[in-house]
Amino acid sequence: MDSGFPVEDIAPIAILMDELRSEDVQLRLNAIHSIPTIALALGPDRARDELVPFLQDSVDDEDEVLLALAEELGRNFEEYIGGKEYAHVLLGPLENLSSVEETLVRDKAAESVTKVAAVLSQAQIEEYYIPLVKRLSLGEWFTSRTSSAALYAAVYAKVSPAIQDDLRKGFTALGADDTPMVRRAAAKSLGPLLTHFSQNHLLSDGLPIYRRLQSDDQDSVRLMTVEDLIVLAQRMSPVEVKEQLLKQIRHSIGDKSWRVRYMAASHFNELAEAVGVDLVREELIGQYVQLLKDNEAEVRTAAAGQIPGFSKLLDKEVILARIVPCVRDLSQDSSQHVRAALATQISGLAPLLGNEPTIEHLLPLFLHLLKDDFSEVRLNIISKLETVNTVIGIDLLSDSLLPAIVELAEDKSWRVRQAIIEYIPLLANQLGKPFFDEQLGNLCMSWLGDTVYSIREAATVNLKKLTEVFGVEWAKVAIVPKVMGMGQHPNYLFRMTTVQAITTITPSLDLDIVRADIIGPLLLLANDPIPNIRFNVAKSLEVLAITFNTTTEGRDFIEQQVIPTLEQQKNDQDADVRYFATRALQKAQI
Repeated sequence: MDSGFPVEDIAPIAILMDELRSEDVQLRLNAIHSIPTIALALGPDRARDELVPFLQDSVDDEDEVLLALAEELGRNFEEYIGGKEYAHVLLGPLENLSSVEETLVRDKAAESVTKVAAVLSQAQIEEYYIPLVKRLSLGEWFTSRTSSAALYAAVYAKVSPAIQDDLRKGFTALGADDTPMVRRAAAKSLGPLLTHFSQNHLLSDGLPIYRRLQSDDQDSVRLMTVEDLIVLAQRMSPVEVKEQLLKQIRHSIGDKSWRVRYMAASHFNELAEAVGVDLVREELIGQYVQLLKDNEAEVRTAAAGQIPGFSKLLDKEVILARIVPCVRDLSQDSSQHVRAALATQISGLAPLLGNEPTIEHLLPLFLHLLKDDFSEVRLNIISKLETVNTVIGIDLLSDSLLPAIVELAEDKSWRVRQAIIEYIPLLANQLGKPFFDEQLGNLCMSWLGDTVYSIREAATVNLKKLTEVFGVEWAKVAIVPKVMGMGQHPNYLFRMTTVQAITTITPSLDLDIVRADIIGPLLLLANDPIPNIRFNVAKSLEVLAITFNTTTEGRDFIEQQVIPTLEQQKNDQDADVRYFATRALQKAQI
């Protein structure tokens, strides 16, 4: 032991080392998370010579401990062992972790290895990293070979052409491995590696690896190749894509396994953008329609999610002829999840089609989906109505959709009612004051008496937003009298809503309205028999104090009306009322 090392620093290190050998998993886990502290206390030399070898031998442990270790070693741990020139020392323990049985640990170890690779020099990579990749790639157990696949892309661009040749050969072997898990890992890691290949090697080496994996007998391997296909298409010219990849595109989209078709449907827009507009129009429209009509609901759901993005690449006539009929079928789909996915995306077609086609083809579908039995479908349509409004105008929208919105406002699902409330200020802005007062004014006030708290809360926020849209004078006539009238209701929930509405709306009102219409009824509620109402009054008075203390007139109002009530509440028999009154007084007297 280094005699120059202070004795008091050795003890905690020894304790931590003991904890790593403890039988208690939680203690070992805590010790792993504190290894940066140990390394710091030991100093770089001892951390390299003692701590890292100790960690290298610590792989026979619980999975959660090994996962924590793999994570810690990837968090710039080289800073504790002397900097980048010694970073390769960390590859030892990480190599052992890359071969364990638990997939999560292996994946995290491989991720940490690639983080270490980012700080290694070319000489370190060629001397330490490449041999590690080769050892793992040729490992007897499939676990190490699986981990090795993720390590190629991180250093491919940094090494000499001769080593690049070896890496391509090594990866080709992984793609043809006997174990499906290894081939799956190769398919998953092929895309990032292909981005570093030269154009020649992309065609001579990358393409054969991809084709081998894409025709694998395991669907778990084939589904991973969809993202590789996109990378290849991005790197190739449209002519090369047509010659080299068209067959594979058709195979992936028409695969016998629904999981592969699902992956193809989920990434369809990326694929369409990668292959170019010509091939989209010649080939992919038919393939996309095929996915929209797939037998499996999951595939149709994924394909429906791509509708606006894919349609951007098409002419309006093609959308009307090929995509809109499929959309019409999907709006009647037997699966609620397909209809919900469609409801989220269908509004994206409106800007692409323009005014008249939207009115003719899409508006009937919106109305149909707004009456769907499944609440999520209705919610998704409502949340996207703004896009449609900009295309067809508010007059037609209000004639067609207002009855449906009023019906949904009384829906039995409170989440649907809440979604409608959140949409109201936007609608109000577009409808204008007279139309809103006539059609939706009473509806907005009725929500204040809803049985669900979230709805009452959303309704008060809604009134604040409406005040900002229509102005203070409108609020004085349309909102304030109705809100204050509820303060006399025998049911305490209504009185509570009055207080909470005042708290929310006050910052949007002026002092004259507060003085004339609000403060009197609010101060009466300060003596309410229910403590919850009394302390909410204190909170409301706090908001009043903060809002109006910027002017002389406002400060006089606070002195005369707010502070005396809070002083009285400070001596309330209920502890919560006393707490909120005291807090409000501190804010009022600043």
